[in-house]
Amino acid sequence: MSNTRYAELGRFLRSRRERLRPEEVGLVPGPRRRVPGLRRDEVAVLAGASVEYYTELERGAGSQPSDQMLAALARALRLSRDERDHLHRLANRPVPHRGGSASHVYPAMLDLLTRIGGTPAMVSTDLHTVLVQNPLALAMLGDLSAHRGRAASFIHRWFTDPAARRIYPLEDHAPQSRSFVADLRAAVGRRRPGDTEAAELVDELLRRSPEFRTLWADQDVEVRRNERKRIIHPAVGLLDLDCLNLFSEDGRQRLLWFPPRPGTGTAEKLALLTAPGTRTMRTEPVR
Repeated sequence: MSNTRYAELGRFLRSRRERLRPEEVGLVPGPRRRVPGLRRDEVAVLAGASVEYYTELERGAGSQPSDQMLAALARALRLSRDERDHLHRLANRPVPHRGGSASHVYPAMLDLLTRIGGTPAMVSTDLHTVLVQNPLALAMLGDLSAHRGRAASFIHRWFTDPAARRIYPLEDHAPQSRSFVADLRAAVGRRRPGDTEAAELVDELLRRSPEFRTLWADQDVEVRRNERKRIIHPAVGLLDLDCLNLFSEDGRQRLLWFPPRPGTGTAEKLALLTAPGTRTMRTEPVR
C-alpha cells in the first residue's frame, strides 16, 4: 500500500475518532479531556487492538490492517456503511459483502448493544453469523465471532459440528434444529432472488446434513422472535433464559438479548460470570 494511501487512512481514522463523544460508545467521559472526541487508547480498546498498533495506523505507518481489524474499527468508530466501505478502500481491501464475519454492524444496533450492560446480548446477521457480543455474552457463550468462512454461521456449525451443540441440553436439540431451519427459510425468502451467500449455505447444509435435509423438506417458515434458551455453562451450570430479538429495518441483522427467566436462579448465576476468576465459556474450534 502506498505511503499516500496510508496517510489518507490515518487522517480518516483520526477524523472519525475526534467526532465521537465517550458517552456515545458507552465510556465514562471523565473530568478532564485534552483532546476532542475519543482518545487513541479508547479506540484501541473498543476495537480489540493494541494502542501501539492503532497509533501507527493513525500516523500512516504500520502494516496493512486485516479485514477483521477494519470491521472492528468500523464498529468502534460507529461508521456508517458508506464510511465502512471507504475505510476498506483506503486500506486497499475489498469492500465486504453484506453478510459474513466482516459484515458491518448497523450503528443503531451497536448503540443499543452498548447500552445493555447487565444482560447477555449480541448482534448477528439473518444467517446467524455473530458480529459482536457484549462482555456478558462473551462470558456466557465464548467468542462466537471468531469463526471464519462458512463456519461463521452458527446454523452451519449446528448441523455440521457436534461441538456446537454441547452447551445445549440434549432434549433441546430437536426443537432448536426445527427453529433454526424455519428461521433460515424465512431469511432466504427475504433476500433477493439469486442471493449466492444464502443459496450456498443452504446447498452445503443439504449436502452435509441428513437432519437438515429432512427438516428443509418440511417447508416450515417461522422467524425466531421470542424463545426459551437453556445453556450449560462449565462454571455456573444450567442457565435458563429468554431469547428476545430486535430486527433491523431490512431484516438483515438482529439484536439478541438473553434475560434470565424468573425463579430459576439464573440471574444469580449470570452475576457470578462477572466475578474475577470465573471461567468463561470456550468457543468451539475455529475452522
